Amino acid sequence: MASWSEFAADEPRLADGIRVLLQQYGPGFGYLATVRADGGPRVHPVSPVITAEGLFCFIIDSPKRRDLERDGRYALHSFPAEESDDEAYVAGRARPVTDPVRVALLAQSARAEPQVDWRLFEFTVDVAMLTRREQHIAGIPGLPPGRPAVRVWLDPNAPAAVAAPLTVPQTRPTRLSRDVQCTAAA
Repeated sequence: MASWSEFAADEPRLADGIRVLLQQYGPGFGYLATVRADGGPRVHPVSPVITAEGLFCFIIDSPKRRDLERDGRYALHSFPAEESDDEAYVAGRARPVTDPVRVALLAQSARAEPQVDWRLFEFTVDVAMLTRREQHIAGIPGLPPGRPAVRVWLDPNAPAAVAAPLTVPQTRPTRLSRDVQCTAAA
């Protein structure tokens, strides 16, 4: 399981594109999917915090926090942009941050309310994906007009069962990230 900082060091442009979409409205804003006790999905709006150290989220006492405490699997999707249909997605495992000094520093920098019953979680990155749907995308030869440009990164140390988008081959690449040409659904 790669930390956000490890992922960002490996693929800085991809990490920056994802960060921009997650922070497009100032503080982070996205949708967090967790796994309910019955195995079903649960989706919540959250405010992720991205620092040089990692990807974090302050989670209040709620079903999503209980989901993460029981089963750390998560998926985080950016909030839709106003001027484009670009998307950012990361998935992996959430783990509680228990170091009080680290929690206090992040709480202060993110202005987390001290009176609220929240816990800090760090999100590892097994899969990261950025989809650009703008017509003027450069650098991807052979991309037909109107088709999205998709950039995917898979952690080579992640379990083989990591759910990846269907357009990504299930074998691990020699290069950790690659461009994927999506096909339009009929």
